Amino acid sequence: MAKILIVEDEAKIARFLELELKHEGYDTEIAGDGRTGLEKALKKDIDLVLLDIMLPGLSGIEVCRRVRQESQVPVIMLTAKDDVTDKVAGLDMGADDYITKPFAIEELLARIRVALNRHARPGQRPNILTHGKLTLNLSSHSAHYGEDELTLTKKEYELLEYLLRNKNIALTREQLLNNVWDYNYFGDTNVVDVYIRYLRQKIDDRFGVHIISTVRGVGYIIKDEG
Repeated sequence: MAKILIVEDEAKIARFLELELKHEGYDTEIAGDGRTGLEKALKKDIDLVLLDIMLPGLSGIEVCRRVRQESQVPVIMLTAKDDVTDKVAGLDMGADDYITKPFAIEELLARIRVALNRHARPGQRPNILTHGKLTLNLSSHSAHYGEDELTLTKKEYELLEYLLRNKNIALTREQLLNNVWDYNYFGDTNVVDVYIRYLRQKIDDRFGVHIISTVRGVGYIIKDEG
């Protein structure tokens, strides 16, 4: 399992993240200041860095900048500020993602999985995603339900892939927009509902199944039965 470095000067938050990540099966390491975080982030056994922006010693932005000079380890910025300037600065320095405190741990875990999958070395990234009879072959970019091939557009495929990669987590429309349509998308969140409807027509309606569930007031989920 991946090893995650938590660079956070607030001990309670660092401990909370450590416990949640260990519960999910990740190995963890903690650094309480920017300089220690930079040193540990460059170690070869670190697979992902959770990096607070407001740190003693070196700021998270500076740590990220220096890490990127030597390493492509995925970095997710943590910030207490809902400040576009901080977010843009972190992304410009090479951060893979950011999340604003306070955050739902489920959302952070989902973002961690996406970042790890995106940076997985050849042979580590799963080539097949499944849910019952539904199968996505990432190598051939094909989708099947049982023996029947599904004809999906590029965006339909990417949306279904993201939902499958984050099974059992309720994903908001904003999360889906950010991760499937990317940060440059400024359209209405209703586009998510439209594409969910397309997927349901091509899978649920066609085969008489219920793959994608609506979580009222939140968004959508693909959930294991049982």
